[in-house]
Amino acid sequence: MITFEERGHIASVAVATPPYCLHQSKALKILTKYYREKLSRRNLEIMRKVFAHPGIQSRFLAIENPENLISEEPDARIARFTHWAVKLSKEAVISALEKAGLTVNDVGALVVNTCTGYICPGISTYLIEELGLPPDTRVYDLVGSGCGGVIPNLQICEDMLRQNGDRAVVSVSVEICSATFQMDDDPGLIVSNAIFGDGAAAAVLWKEPKGLKM
Repeated sequence: MITFEERGHIASVAVATPPYCLHQSKALKILTKYYREKLSRRNLEIMRKVFAHPGIQSRFLAIENPENLISEEPDARIARFTHWAVKLSKEAVISALEKAGLTVNDVGALVVNTCTGYICPGISTYLIEELGLPPDTRVYDLVGSGCGGVIPNLQICEDMLRQNGDRAVVSVSVEICSATFQMDDDPGLIVSNAIFGDGAAAAVLWKEPKGLKM
């Protein structure tokens, strides 16, 4: 049994977002322009209400012109996911390590989760090269865990931490939700297109009794 004292701590957390920001009012105009004739009167009203809710005023998207989402080809979508998933993950990891006062040489393991794209080899392999992680870094990719993907991610990180000597473990969650864009006369899709954005988050776990207790 793992005692409370043996559990890891989250030393730092950082986020990274793409530079393009879309206001909800503009997003509504775009969807109305292209899908007005395809949505029922009831779902049009739902869309207006959801996008007008003050809980979300704008979102970051990994595409400069959101109207391009309407006719984006699959190959372009995959390429965009790959580029931004790796880029934002790298930025988040570097920032999280800096906050913890660590460098890539202090990392012994990396776990990445996403549900908005699939590439082979996984994002972790790209990050090993992009970040210059030690060659013996243990990596693990989680795909398809959805909104709760960070939970199994952190569980795996904590298991790796116990087998990793004094080296830190990095957890990364990255979603390029715009790469999964689709629209139909479906309230579920309307809500999804109103609340999700693009970005990455990274957390550094270590054995030091400092930070947020797991």
